[in-house]
Amino acid sequence: MSHGDPVFDFDDMFDEDYLYFYGPMLENVSDADADVIWRMLGLRPAIEVLDLACGHGRIANRLATRGARVTGLDATPLFLDHARGDAVERGIEVDYVQGDMRALPFPDERFDRVVSWFTSFGYFSEAENRQVLAEARRVLRPGGRLMIEANNLTELLPRWLPSTVIERDGDLAVDRAYFDPVTGLATTERVVVRGGATRRFRYSVRMFVAVELGAWLRNAGFSAVEFRGRAGEGLTAQSRRMIAIARRGDGSGQGEPQSPARG
Repeated sequence: MSHGDPVFDFDDMFDEDYLYFYGPMLENVSDADADVIWRMLGLRPAIEVLDLACGHGRIANRLATRGARVTGLDATPLFLDHARGDAVERGIEVDYVQGDMRALPFPDERFDRVVSWFTSFGYFSEAENRQVLAEARRVLRPGGRLMIEANNLTELLPRWLPSTVIERDGDLAVDRAYFDPVTGLATTERVVVRGGATRRFRYSVRMFVAVELGAWLRNAGFSAVEFRGRAGEGLTAQSRRMIAIARRGDGSGQGEPQSPARG
């Protein structure tokens, strides 16, 4: 298989099979995820938040429950339907929008915070991935912050597994993964065996070390970037996940990072 070109078919990847195999695991960590985001971004009631690639709303709805004014954008109608249904059950309001993160359907300086959670960045070509960052900056108000949560490639590579299997009730999702150090792409061939049917597809995600992602964010116009581990601690080579927090400057030349612990 060729590993040099990014490939990501949202219809193949994000469907009922994804929710079936990954939904229970994600649900188990969603309360903790929302707590980390709330604390590290200094959220408060009525603050305007964009959940970029919001999926089935597991983060957006929890932030809205705490009083944030949340907009969720995703490319997958199925996920947005799930998100809206969950919002109704919780008795909250979230503005869910189908759209493309490379061309956000929002005016300039619309949000106080933008959140990209659980490896939701890196689906496209190099130029398009950079455009995602530029769009996130465009819709942020001066002084606003972008949070990107992703794999920490420094920690991931030493334990890279060429194949993994998830089983649920006799159904299987089998991944064969390859990392190309030249392109930074992790390309996975997934075989789903569920209900007697077999489906096969490929997808790729751009991976980063902190120094590279930081350079990308600064190149996109963010005035300050800092990195943390999964719970807000300082990022190390052993951190399983990494969180980048990038600030849009206020136009005065000020843009020093603010400790997430202080909000």
